[in-house]
Amino acid sequence: MCIYEIYGHIFLFIPFFIPIFVFLKKEMTMILKRILILNYKNLEQVELDFSPKMNCFIGQNGMGKTNLLDAVYYLSFCKSATNPVDSQNMMHQQDFFVIQGFYETEQGDTEEVYCGMKRRQKKQFKRNKKEYSRLSDHIGFIPLVMISPSDAELILGGSEERRRFMDVVISQYDKEYLEALIHYNKALQQRNTLLKNETSPDNELLDIWEEMMAVSGEAVYRKRCAFIEEFIPIFQSFYAHISQGKEMVNLSYESHCSRGSLLQLLRESRPKDFIMGYSLRGIHKDDLVMQLEDYPVKREGSQGQNKTYLIALKLAQFDFLRRTGSNTTPLLLLDDIFDKLDASRVEQIVKLVSGDKFGQIFMTDTNRDHLDKIMKKIEGEYKVFSVENGTIYERKEQDT
Repeated sequence: MCIYEIYGHIFLFIPFFIPIFVFLKKEMTMILKRILILNYKNLEQVELDFSPKMNCFIGQNGMGKTNLLDAVYYLSFCKSATNPVDSQNMMHQQDFFVIQGFYETEQGDTEEVYCGMKRRQKKQFKRNKKEYSRLSDHIGFIPLVMISPSDAELILGGSEERRRFMDVVISQYDKEYLEALIHYNKALQQRNTLLKNETSPDNELLDIWEEMMAVSGEAVYRKRCAFIEEFIPIFQSFYAHISQGKEMVNLSYESHCSRGSLLQLLRESRPKDFIMGYSLRGIHKDDLVMQLEDYPVKREGSQGQNKTYLIALKLAQFDFLRRTGSNTTPLLLLDDIFDKLDASRVEQIVKLVSGDKFGQIFMTDTNRDHLDKIMKKIEGEYKVFSVENGTIYERKEQDT
């Protein structure tokens, strides 16, 4: 069994599978200095220079705050966080969109990332004017964590949301994981196509695709196991900090692979799979069980507890990425995260993200007074921007 249930004292440890030199090496910081946006969603033309620490966007709902964060997200993941259909992210009545980011490391090195797409054409993604042959090669170069209202689906939605959470984290620091996941999904798609045939499926072809699913699927499983084992105590630590120790939380990873050979499971499942027309077993059915005081958080958690749970998950994701892979501090995007949280939990979150372990932050809110109170608790540089109907401009201190 590879179901990790860790209770009791909250602790942090150095995992066995990450070399100790990762922790001794100085962490890098990648700062988004400037962004150019044309015709992306409701942002017709935006050009902004950012603070290296905190950037706050104020505006009513529907004005474009989230779209700005989504453009920043796009430059890290080669896709939107909210709509995977690229053509639908193009501004209405326009034939193209462009997002261009100018980054700088603390050593002064500059990086330019460009994404452009014309209607009915393939998008282009470039780093320093050189186009990628595979978009997957870019993933992890600019690590990023986004916390938004849509994260509620991690608790309320199906298992695919929780698998995606694991995939997004691990693929940012482990290229082998991403490659194995791509190979598995390709084999799964081919196997499902064969299973949908009305006549008897080609058993020799099924053997081939099942073997590919088994090899790549078990590689994904092992890496998910290793990730979750380290991730749980980090997550528990963040939750305890935000809630001030009021509740105990846990995660457990469930997978068909914990039962034994995936290849054997797939072959045993063939008759049922042929009846259903798709694959019933495999890592595409994995899940994360989310618990609050030994009960499902989906059933037991209040709105405030659920939001605390999600924020702790994402901050643990941030901390994990910061110490693994490229050893680069991720960008942190906070989209309207303080709603439904009591004042003490908001204060604990603000104290956390304003600390030295966090780098550049992008935050949205609808309430200027609320944000001003938050900013008073933060030492260091920050910028405030107003967002109105897709127009974004920097507010100076004298602005009302």
